[in-house]
Amino acid sequence: MPNLFSELQVGSLTLPNRILMAPLTRTRASEGHLANALMAEHYAQRASGGLLIAEATMAMEGNSAFWKEPGIFSPACVAGWKLVTDAVHAKGGRIFLQIWHGGRACHPALNGGAQPVSASTLRITNEEVHTPQGKLPYTEPRALRDDELPGIVAGFRQAAVYAKEAGFDGVEVHGANGYLLDQFLRDGSNQREGAYGGSRENRARLLFEVITAVSEVWGSDRVGLRLSPINSYNDMRDSDPVGLVTWLAERLNDFNLAYLHLMRADFFQQQTGDVMTPVRAVYKGVLIGNMGYTPDEADEAISSGKLDAVAFGTAFLANPDLPARIQAKAPLNAPNPATFYTPGPEGYTDYPTLGA
Repeated sequence: MPNLFSELQVGSLTLPNRILMAPLTRTRASEGHLANALMAEHYAQRASGGLLIAEATMAMEGNSAFWKEPGIFSPACVAGWKLVTDAVHAKGGRIFLQIWHGGRACHPALNGGAQPVSASTLRITNEEVHTPQGKLPYTEPRALRDDELPGIVAGFRQAAVYAKEAGFDGVEVHGANGYLLDQFLRDGSNQREGAYGGSRENRARLLFEVITAVSEVWGSDRVGLRLSPINSYNDMRDSDPVGLVTWLAERLNDFNLAYLHLMRADFFQQQTGDVMTPVRAVYKGVLIGNMGYTPDEADEAISSGKLDAVAFGTAFLANPDLPARIQAKAPLNAPNPATFYTPGPEGYTDYPTLGA
């Protein structure tokens, strides 16, 4: 039976293990949303993971939701990320870039006063955003017109082109956590009419158009997708999350993706339900689980066929040599939440390895 240390074929890539690094926003980008040498060191330290999935990265300029997150919208962004991919590949690693649009989670204070956009005019009401002026409430977004959506698709396509130029091994489309594609997908945030609202087919239309465009750049076997059907983060909900994600999983079989990356829970525990079992029953491709798996639980899920791999978040954040620690059954470093989004190397590149 396979386990965490079995090889895994992900599209055209062979992963040496099934311990993946989940995308983790760390706000360490330089001015202009550029990846840098510090980020290269961080990712290279973690190159022993079967696959690194780099953090949420702006597909289109002017859509910042985190103040100091990276982008992939210009040749300068390509050059910054090339530092990262070169460093990871020099250590024998593999790395995908998560391409992303924040939608209504963006804020005018981060984007020169520009109003954010979304599926509908509903704003995020239960959280605040970090800005240079401190924490601020989210603002009401403008609903994108149908005739603007081809431009969104084109923006993701161009981001995929730039990611290829930057030396990544593939891309992950961010369809999770209440950002733009998720805002169209779930009926709690999509209250529009017309071709992109109402039915599941219509609400998923933008997501499928983006996946198609990105796959034209990379080939679908180098494209992954992340979904979070029951996560309430960013004020999200759906009236039938299990039904929605099961329907999506069946439709995604047509795309021959590298993988489907599924978040199984809700950060705030407001919504509950088993989304993994019904998706596993219908999805024929590689299924990656995420959110709160211990190494033992992950190993059992893989050996029993419930999952093909597990993406670890904060455990990989605090343990650059996570595969070695799991294999040795060694204790894990505890992550320090106080440094998750602070600048500099503290809590970023200074977590000790097992040998140290």
